[in-house]
Amino acid sequence: MLQSLRPDLGMAIFSASILLGIAASLAHDAHVPSQPPANEAAFLKENDAAMDKMMSAMQVKPTGDIDRDFVAMMAPHHQGAIDMAVIELRYGKNEKLRRIAQEIIVEQMQEIDAMKLAIGDKVTASMPAPTQPGTAPATDHMDMQMDMSGGMKK
Repeated sequence: MLQSLRPDLGMAIFSASILLGIAASLAHDAHVPSQPPANEAAFLKENDAAMDKMMSAMQVKPTGDIDRDFVAMMAPHHQGAIDMAVIELRYGKNEKLRRIAQEIIVEQMQEIDAMKLAIGDKVTASMPAPTQPGTAPATDHMDMQMDMSGGMKK
């Protein structure tokens, strides 16, 4: 089809498509804030620490028991999700994401306990979960429980 068009028309269409692509890219970049929020550095620092802790804890030496090895790797993975959700609650402003973070905490704690029960391990003692802004970062599942009074705290 382009062969039937005049060469200068084909070049004009090509140039227009490039210009539209550049304009779309610039419009997208215009929505990116030039200065990060003041608390972003703290958020990133805590999130990096949670990720490092999770990745380190997931490096388990195989025991020969596939089920136990699976739980030994998945429990820190789930704990990492809990820790990151706590950080979202501490710094995030989006109410939908904050609600999802609360759900992640509950669900991941339940899954850790379910995996432990499946291999015959005891579940952890129940204690309040640190999810309110200004509380210390989550340490691990053994230090947390849901506070049924309507909130989560340490």
